[in-house]
Amino acid sequence: MAARNLRIDPQRLWDMHMAMAEIGPGIAGGNNRQTVTAEDRAGRDLFKTWCEAAGLTVTVDRMGNMFARRSGRDDSLAPVMAGSHLDTQPTGGRFDGITGVLSALEAVHTMNDLGIQTERPIEIVNWTNEEGARFGPPMMGSAVFAGLIDEAKAYATEDSDGVTFGEALSAIDYQGEAPAVARPIHAMFEVHIEQGPFLEAEGKAIGVVTGVQAMRWYKARTLGEARHAGTTPPAARKDALTAAARLLLALDAIMQKRGMDGRVTVGMLQAYPGSPNVCPDRVEFTVDMRNPETDELNAMDREFRKAAEDLYSETGCGVEIEESWFSPPIAFDADCVAAVRRGAEANGHAWREIMSGAGHDAVNVNKVAPAAMIFIPCADGISHNEAEYASPEAVAAGADVLLAAMLEAAGTVD
Repeated sequence: MAARNLRIDPQRLWDMHMAMAEIGPGIAGGNNRQTVTAEDRAGRDLFKTWCEAAGLTVTVDRMGNMFARRSGRDDSLAPVMAGSHLDTQPTGGRFDGITGVLSALEAVHTMNDLGIQTERPIEIVNWTNEEGARFGPPMMGSAVFAGLIDEAKAYATEDSDGVTFGEALSAIDYQGEAPAVARPIHAMFEVHIEQGPFLEAEGKAIGVVTGVQAMRWYKARTLGEARHAGTTPPAARKDALTAAARLLLALDAIMQKRGMDGRVTVGMLQAYPGSPNVCPDRVEFTVDMRNPETDELNAMDREFRKAAEDLYSETGCGVEIEESWFSPPIAFDADCVAAVRRGAEANGHAWREIMSGAGHDAVNVNKVAPAAMIFIPCADGISHNEAEYASPEAVAAGADVLLAAMLEAAGTVD
């Protein structure tokens, strides 16, 4: 069916957001509900309760991915899926991921309220460990589902305390029995805050996401020599931290020369041995590098490695670079993207096409099934921060568009 101008209940959707935000509260108004923790379990339990109250059947696979199913007229047909994730960063907000899950649930509530029966079944999904904050890489649950990461490798991944993902998942009682493998999906839609400034700056309510840029993660280290801080003159030093600082400035220059398309971030850095009066002999840090074009991302990689070579000749400090994750650029399914566009137009929302700078579970799903995303503006483009905020109006607009796209994909029974 064509997109219809149907509206969700904005207050009900907002109330669900605020109720979920009470679980794993942060210290500055946001959330700390990291994956497969006690807080994550409590959020999952609440979501499950809401789904069952809406008449949905909830199943969990071996990665802890949750699927809440609403029957269609023909349950033999592949379902239309919608959702995102409930886990957060250590200092995360109340909307990143959460809005995608709750908007899908609100869409189902609206279908129930209006007595709409769909031809295809509907499934709401909560993917496990999208953030990758406690266990890397990010988007782990959907990656295993899509066959991009081996389940055994995911289970063996350790957090900073040496706890494996498998142990933590079992501890919260969300290690399901269903295989975490792809199955037929007719279409998948994910609502998400933009996590950038463009929609807000342009006064657009909806971002019709056409694809996601290429990304590389690295684990890097500079290697020097530990010496006494008070007795070692400048000429005798091989300070790994000073060398790392120079390399970080080189990385910033690599980003800046790309203008609006460059992204390089060093989010974690640790100096060793970690004593105030010892010159560091080792510094370990992460590098997150992104660009819409793979060729340009490869050029950034080469410049990074050249800067590392130059650093050795200039400082005597070695550099080791290990690529830990790569995600190529992707284009979302044209039919799903078109359904989102029609949903925005049917609801009278100003929209623009947009390329995502961040990775999302829909990226992994898009490798095994048609998928698309819906962006909504967030204040000042801030995300992965407790100050993250999306207005009730923005949240409602995204859910309205999601409802229209889901109904178009699933079809309705007259």
